[in-house]
Amino acid sequence: MTSPAQTRLPGAPLRPSGWATRRTPLWVFAALAVLAAGVFLVSLSHKPSAPQRAADLTAYFRDVQAGIGSCAAGLHDSENAYGQVLGGDTAHEKTAESVFTYGGSNCTVAGNQALTDFASYQVTESLSSLKLDAADNDVITWSFDATAFQKGMLAVVRATGAAREKAEETLTMERIRMNGDRARIYAIWTLAKRATGATSAFPSLPT
Repeated sequence: MTSPAQTRLPGAPLRPSGWATRRTPLWVFAALAVLAAGVFLVSLSHKPSAPQRAADLTAYFRDVQAGIGSCAAGLHDSENAYGQVLGGDTAHEKTAESVFTYGGSNCTVAGNQALTDFASYQVTESLSSLKLDAADNDVITWSFDATAFQKGMLAVVRATGAAREKAEETLTMERIRMNGDRARIYAIWTLAKRATGATSAFPSLPT
């Protein structure tokens, strides 16, 4: 008995190899394109305007002032008291020492609730490209250095002779460090004001 004749072309496989390939329907690509266009339009609609960014920066400066304000005010009081003692007002030396101690404590996260809250501050999304987070970290560093500076004032007032000269040298270095913090902060804030067109004043950071 003869086998039936095969009609396949020479070289063609007897059966299809592998699984059949399923093509993605065109409507899927169309839907993805519409979705991408929608996301793009939404992003454009939420892009903040220049006046809004300026207003947001002004609000940010207010928040910084609220966080660091009492520390900065205490440092200002300490500098005034220190100047009076050095000027010869020894009668108020004990009062000045209390000012230094309180001011230094008020510039620590543990001793100042407002500063504690500011340590976890989140910059608004409209200002996220302005590196304000780095400035905020430097503000906290400035507060730590302000504490050390006020402790340095206390050391100077209490010391005499060669010990006082050494304390004054240390105090000078603390001031330089604190002013370096302030310079970095103000550099970032200056760029932020230029980028947004804001005209509000910087929070006060005594030097």
